[in-house]
Amino acid sequence: MEIFVSAVLGELATRSINFVISRSSKPKVADVESSLQRALLRAQVIIDEATDRRITNQAMLQQLEMLKDAMYKGCYILDTLKYQSQDEEDAKDHVVSYSSFFLSKVNSLKGTRSANRKMHILEQLQDALDNLSSMIINVKELVVFLTRYPCMYHQPYSMHLLLGNCMFSRQMEAELVRNFLLCTQPNGAEELEVLPVVGPGRVGKSTLVAHVCNDERVRAHFSEIMFLSNHDFKDEKVITSLWEGCVKKYHNSRSSKYGRILVVVEMAGDFNEDDWKRFYAASKRYMTSSASKIIITSRSDKITKLGTTRAVTLKYMTHEAYWYFLKTLTFGSNDPMMHPRMENLAMEISRMLKRAVFNSMDIICLLRDNFDIHFWCKVVTFLRGFTKWYASKFGEPPFDALMQNRPACLWRMLSTSQQIMVYHQYECSSSQQEGPKLEVRSVMYGGVKPSGRFEAVAWRSPIPPYYNYIYSCEVRDLKTTSAKRKRS
Repeated sequence: MEIFVSAVLGELATRSINFVISRSSKPKVADVESSLQRALLRAQVIIDEATDRRITNQAMLQQLEMLKDAMYKGCYILDTLKYQSQDEEDAKDHVVSYSSFFLSKVNSLKGTRSANRKMHILEQLQDALDNLSSMIINVKELVVFLTRYPCMYHQPYSMHLLLGNCMFSRQMEAELVRNFLLCTQPNGAEELEVLPVVGPGRVGKSTLVAHVCNDERVRAHFSEIMFLSNHDFKDEKVITSLWEGCVKKYHNSRSSKYGRILVVVEMAGDFNEDDWKRFYAASKRYMTSSASKIIITSRSDKITKLGTTRAVTLKYMTHEAYWYFLKTLTFGSNDPMMHPRMENLAMEISRMLKRAVFNSMDIICLLRDNFDIHFWCKVVTFLRGFTKWYASKFGEPPFDALMQNRPACLWRMLSTSQQIMVYHQYECSSSQQEGPKLEVRSVMYGGVKPSGRFEAVAWRSPIPPYYNYIYSCEVRDLKTTSAKRKRS
């Protein structure tokens, strides 16, 4: 670790000098690109070291999030540059096949456009480099203090394995929830503490809470961790029997944790304030320990007024962070630098998916299991046509409806005469219900041909709460449908 600190600090000093020199001269695109790549490597070293440690200081976590954002933006700029360059090469090959007259017209405009584009690229690269360089310099204290925090992992992990089996970009929010649960406030038993967790659908609220509750320190802190929904306390008799059973269970306990209970409530649908007041009053009567806590999760901002502390708000990740996430998991142990055409295809897919992480997992698994340029080209061509058709017919991207659990119409890649209607989505715990064997990606992109109504798994989450996300679907044969319309 001492070698790591001295190396990073030495690089910071070198970077500071180079930063001042670079501002006094006019760099070239290739030079700035090379400098940005080196800065990204240094940022990756710091982030990897910090990710392996259990950091509790909120200011350090905030600095780390800012460094991550700068790194994601730098990676995105570099990959976008490669993506545009590949498109230009493809266009150039296409233009050569046209007449010499058309080719001369293209060449006459090439100089002006090329100069403007090069200046724009240089500005973007320089901004990303300046932002990342200043962030690396600003976190030099973080690098020094990292040695004071214990390591969470005792063996090296490939980044794609780490991202595939943990929450992505939620370290600061997880620590906020963990601090709320483990800290005892001076209010005592007079006020039962409540933490609201708010965010849009499929953003990861349940995953965040389940992840924190799975922490060994949290499990050791509470006698009981209960997961409820607001439908469970609409009836006052249900509330009373629930708490009486819990108190009876721990009445004879000699543990110092006696009465220390954590209740996680998922607010589904519309928020009813009267139901909440009735549940909260009963909870105060039975949760007598000052260390007992309640966490409530909801899509509605209305629950923020129920909290005794500041709400934790989750947002969808940025485009840059989403691209880093998708690329890392899709390529796995394969180096994207060795597959530039496939990296360009992956970037186009990421733009069509529009940060829909929940729906991305299905395609990520599909591409990773079929790591072949020809197959990826088929998927991109299919998604281009499907996305354009859906937007023209329904006026929105196809994955917006799925993210909001609204009915949606999907295509089959191998059969243009069939469509898949998704009527409803739901999740079930893998420990409670195994779920259907059929997978959505096998129907959309493979040769599986179900008929009529069926249920299929969209994604099996490998992290707590280990949900199986299931679609209720129906296959529609367009030829049959059109034939029936003609007959009528």
